[in-house]
Amino acid sequence: MKKVIAFVLAALMILACTACGGKDDTAKKDRLAQIKENGKITLVTEPYFAPMEFIDPNKSGDDQFQGVDIEIAKYIADKLDVELEIVALDFTPLLVAMADGKYDMAISAIAYSPSRAEAMNLTDVYMITGGGYGFICRSEDVNKYNSIASLEGATVITQSGSVQEFLYNDQIKNAVKVKEFKLVDNMTTAYLAVSEGKADVCVCSTESAQLYADANGGLAVPEFRLTVDPNMNGTVVALGPDDTDTLKEFINECIAELKAKDQITKWNDEYKAYAASLGIE
Repeated sequence: MKKVIAFVLAALMILACTACGGKDDTAKKDRLAQIKENGKITLVTEPYFAPMEFIDPNKSGDDQFQGVDIEIAKYIADKLDVELEIVALDFTPLLVAMADGKYDMAISAIAYSPSRAEAMNLTDVYMITGGGYGFICRSEDVNKYNSIASLEGATVITQSGSVQEFLYNDQIKNAVKVKEFKLVDNMTTAYLAVSEGKADVCVCSTESAQLYADANGGLAVPEFRLTVDPNMNGTVVALGPDDTDTLKEFINECIAELKAKDQITKWNDEYKAYAASLGIE
């Protein structure tokens, strides 16, 4: 009887180990297969960064979301022959949600960074931002804030969880003593804070900031640029960290097709004009 019991226990241990091994082997999710099965792909985006994504107040539902990144998401959904569902979140919750694998993909002017590459599965770069990173300030101060040293005693603001926050901590925080450093949920709020005198300077992507300044007046982008790793000037699609590479490979194929046709550049020009016509704030 003892031998029988010992044999049964040994068998159970083997089965348990096999089950554990199976769990490890299947820990990654085939997100692409799930999307095809569900007939829907979910995009999460922060729609306050024209021309990449913004809201047209004259439209409703998913039609209100416009921009380069929305077109890329539509292209991916059309290639898969599935419905596109759009979820709007502020940027920091968006990054947390993608690190948790809550949504299928995030396309939201997400700049590449090593820390994001560790937390999420990132695709190939689909667009290089030409303007780089620098400041936006009130028009009368455009010649005042022309270096990191010039921020001495200034109130500085930027978006929480952004590359701009990383650049502030990396290059400005220990180099100069600012009066105050503020973080907000999105860049539009940061730009408004500068415009309304609640902050002096916003650390920003200068291309988007220039578009905002042109549309709204009263603000200007100094010529100064922060020094960044060239990779951080590239925008990527973010996927869940536990997804298999099948969805990433498919999206990379879509990116390659769009870049071969120069379609992303065309969309960028189109949505710059679109956003400007709306006077996006």
